[in-house]
Amino acid sequence: MPPESEARGHWLVKSEPETYGWDDLVKDGATRWDGVRNAQARNNLRAMSVGDLALFYHSSDKEIVGVARVAKAAYPDPTTDDERWLAVDLAPVAKLREPVALADVKSDPALAELPLVKQGRLSVMPIAAPAFARILALAKTKLPGG
Repeated sequence: MPPESEARGHWLVKSEPETYGWDDLVKDGATRWDGVRNAQARNNLRAMSVGDLALFYHSSDKEIVGVARVAKAAYPDPTTDDERWLAVDLAPVAKLREPVALADVKSDPALAELPLVKQGRLSVMPIAAPAFARILALAKTKLPGG
């Protein structure tokens, strides 16, 4: 895995932990991120590159719990015959030492412009590098090699 500073892009992906949570990703070692049916989220999947880092957000718990990396760039989503939809593969990088609650994100002026705050229902979103670093600081987490 490239160090955080070498990653080309930063993202946030959302999942319901009851459906597929951080612990599932760690247990599986990697997963196909599929089933996205929102055009903007799909476009974000298309923009992901191998080695990009993604914050892993548990929607029902409203907290960021881990960091994954893109292990395979966008390809046709095999869960549908509609060629417009895409999937990527993600692999776990690190569990956050302290989860970062949505309330903490919303109350931090450095994170006020995040899509997580502005477009709360979007399931795959870009995160600016400084905001990504700020979230890692709030989580008291250093990435391996970073």
